[in-house]
Formats: sequence, C-alpha cells, structure tokens
Amino acid sequence: MDTKILGVSAQTITPDSAVEHRDYLVKEEPLEIRIGHGAGDKRRQLSVAVTMRTPGDDEELATGFLFTEGIIQDFAQILAAKWLAENTLLIELMPSIGIDEARLTRHLFTSSSCGVCGKASLDAVQTVSCFYPAIGRPVVSPDVVYNLPDTLRAAQATFEATGGLHAAGLFDNTGKLLLLREDVGRHNAVDKVIGAAMRSAYPLPFRDFIILVSGRAGFELVQKATMAGIPVLAAVGAPSSLAYELAEDSGMTLIGFLRENRFNVYTGPERIKPV
Repeated sequence: MDTKILGVSAQTITPDSAVEHRDYLVKEEPLEIRIGHGAGDKRRQLSVAVTMRTPGDDEELATGFLFTEGIIQDFAQILAAKWLAENTLLIELMPSIGIDEARLTRHLFTSSSCGVCGKASLDAVQTVSCFYPAIGRPVVSPDVVYNLPDTLRAAQATFEATGGLHAAGLFDNTGKLLLLREDVGRHNAVDKVIGAAMRSAYPLPFRDFIILVSGRAGFELVQKATMAGIPVLAAVGAPSSLAYELAEDSGMTLIGFLRENRFNVYTGPERIKPV
C-alpha cells in the first residue's frame, strides 16, 4: 500500500442500507521546515514554517518553498537536508546566504488548503520575484492545453485510490508531462513540483514550461509560478481576483476552467495559438 494512504473502515449509508467497507484516505501530517544559516559561530537555526502536507517528496517541498518565498534563488545554495525528527526537516544553507529574519513573518502554521493564510500581513504576501515570464514565449496550441488534464489524471496514482489529493504537473510546451507531484494542499503540490524541477537540474527560469494545477487558481499559486518564471498556469477550476491581478501584472498566461475541450484565457492570450 502507498505510504501516502491510510486504510480505514467506513460505512456507506443509503435510504435502504448501511454497508461497511474498506476506504482509503490520503495522509495529512505537519512538516516543520527549519533553515540553518550564517557563518562560523554566528550560524543558527530558524524555523520558517509548519505546513500540513502529505508525507513524501519533503525535500522537494522544502526546496520549492524556500525558493518561492525568495529565501534561496538556486538549488546550489542548499548544502544539505537533515531530518531532526520525524516531521522536522532542517535545510542547511550556504554561509553566504543572507537571511532577513524580520522579513520572514509567516506564522509557524499554514493550512493544507491555503498557504497564504499563514502570512502575518498583506505587505508580506507579494514576494519579490526572482524571474518573470518571457514576453510572448512560448506559443501553445489549444490542442496541447485541452490534453493537459487527461495526461495529469492518468499519472495520479494516489488520487485514484483516495480522491483526496491535489496535483501539480510541469509540462513542456508540446504537452509532455515532465514532473508530477501530489499533496493534500495545492500550494504544497506546486512547491514540490518546482522543487523537484530545481533538484532535477532543469535550468531556471522555467520560461518554456506550463504548470497545471487541480482545483482553483489562487493568488499564491500564481505567485509561486511567477517566482520560477513559468509563463503559463492552467487550472481546472476558477482563478481568484488576486490571482488574475498578479498574473496580469507579471505577464503570465492564466487559464481557468480547463475541462472537456474548453478553457478560459484570463491573461496573456498572445501565448495561445489562434484557432
């Protein structure tokens, strides 16, 4: 059985019967991300976040999180990852990395449904981007976009067992799935797939890639994709108003309601090849 899944007993109740059966739930556990920073006798540890996540791919999650929060700019800035306890991961950073502890005002708990809820103030929400999407690049055929959800769903093994996971998939501009990560939190899934790409030596910025997310497209997902220079973000659900505004400001192509051979383009229509 997949280690991301917990088997439980459940009852299905209908007007005519109550049937006991075995059901499978996606696991959800806290992960504390700590960083080691500084040089010499000034080196210290700092706890930067506790996020509720699906266990697995945790080093990728931490890598993506530190990058999309603007704490690191490249995977090479990570010296090592060490488990301090079952759900406490320490990321050792290069001594030369400067850390502004006052800026890291994210509260030490973020929910699985919305990572941005942990921010201490709106002023801390819009992280300064390391990269921005390139203007007019790439140009993608609508047929490529139509096929993204089916390709992603076919690769989601844990979702098929539980129905309880979000996914983020990184695709090239021909629609080839490069990386897929699942998590109970959609923002964690995005951090995992960005972290996986960084650790797989895909060169930053990711300006020729497409990212597809299950569910809706919230502000933080757009912010994370913008940090990596990803030019096209597609979601099977609706975007929020803040997601729309950030995508517009960042020059990103934002796609929503991608299902059944149709989608809405909210920003950046120049990257979608005319029908």
